[in-house]
Amino acid sequence: MVPETEGKVEKTMILTPQQQEIQRLAREFTEKNIIPVAGEYDRSGEFPEFIINKAKEAGLLDMAIPKQFGGRGLDAVTQGIVLEEIGYGCAAFATIIGVSILGFCPVMLAGTDEQKKFYLDPVVQGGLAAFALTEPGAGSDVGAAKTTARKEGNEYLLNGSKCFITSGGYAKVFTIFALTDPTKGVRGLSAFLVKAGQPGLIVAKHENKLGIRGSNTVELLIQDLRVPASQLLGKEGDGMKIAMGSLDITRPMIGAQSVGIAQRALDECLKYFQNKYPDPRKLGQAAQFRLAEMRIQTEAARQTVRHALAVRDAGLPYTVESAIAKTMGSDTAMRVATDALELLGAHGYSHDCVVEKLVRDAKIQQIYEGTNQVQRLVIAGQLMASIQPQAQAAKAGR
Repeated sequence: MVPETEGKVEKTMILTPQQQEIQRLAREFTEKNIIPVAGEYDRSGEFPEFIINKAKEAGLLDMAIPKQFGGRGLDAVTQGIVLEEIGYGCAAFATIIGVSILGFCPVMLAGTDEQKKFYLDPVVQGGLAAFALTEPGAGSDVGAAKTTARKEGNEYLLNGSKCFITSGGYAKVFTIFALTDPTKGVRGLSAFLVKAGQPGLIVAKHENKLGIRGSNTVELLIQDLRVPASQLLGKEGDGMKIAMGSLDITRPMIGAQSVGIAQRALDECLKYFQNKYPDPRKLGQAAQFRLAEMRIQTEAARQTVRHALAVRDAGLPYTVESAIAKTMGSDTAMRVATDALELLGAHGYSHDCVVEKLVRDAKIQQIYEGTNQVQRLVIAGQLMASIQPQAQAAKAGR
């Protein structure tokens, strides 16, 4: 990947010297620690435990944690740059690091200083965080959740189950969402901070996945799990607001690692054709145009993602920008990776070719942290809300 220093300020986002340096370090980290072993972990489906210590040493696990809590406190755009570089090497490794950020977003949004210290210290020390929202039958429809939290004195008693929990078998801390008032649906959802190893929190089934196979994805069984009332985030019923706010923060990060996938797919195509056609004039115009389109889509997605992250850094509302970034980034990854596979033909379809892995890794980007169908509902909702006042004003003017 070539450092992006081209273009005019009004047309593209120029990286600061600090961001360029962090990009360089993230690229070197990826080239040294991830690319050489990504295929091995993809084939075995094993979790690359070594990457936790490596990422801690490189300051990647705590890059989104504010400095006052022991982290690096990198801005959102810089975090996205890092995850794009790691996604270029392997989306499973990017998922491990990126979803850990999702795991501690709730406490950053709604926690007290005491709760932040309780939860963030294990991450700063080199642990992963997990975000436990999804349940069997309650994925996009959070209102169908069944896990409950009943208040008993100064504790809550949690019971239920969670599924497709990233890093659930290795996380040191969890944010678990449960219904404190099941009669209220999503308005009765609450968020709790839980450390790993507590009685009643059981790691069950490990998923054998199509893609991002090196990441750990598990089912959690929650059986009479006792959580002190002091570990309730915010108030009872704040869970949905906390969960959606957290996902707003991290969805552009999915877009960023998706851009990494797309860039890798394009680069693999260029390497293949460079070996096959030392004279580029021998490559047909149809293939050249397709490569050009892949480049256009990848760069458009990159700038869309960075715009969303810049809006967040500016302290402006970014829910719609977040949804657009996640959708465009992941759709682009799927499209560009598939185009790369088709351009490479039978070679691209072989397990010996990294492009085949990129296609499998790209697909989940469109699904987790809110399917792209859900993102389109968010975007459409904002558009419809803008139409309604105009329609009312037009009616009043008649």
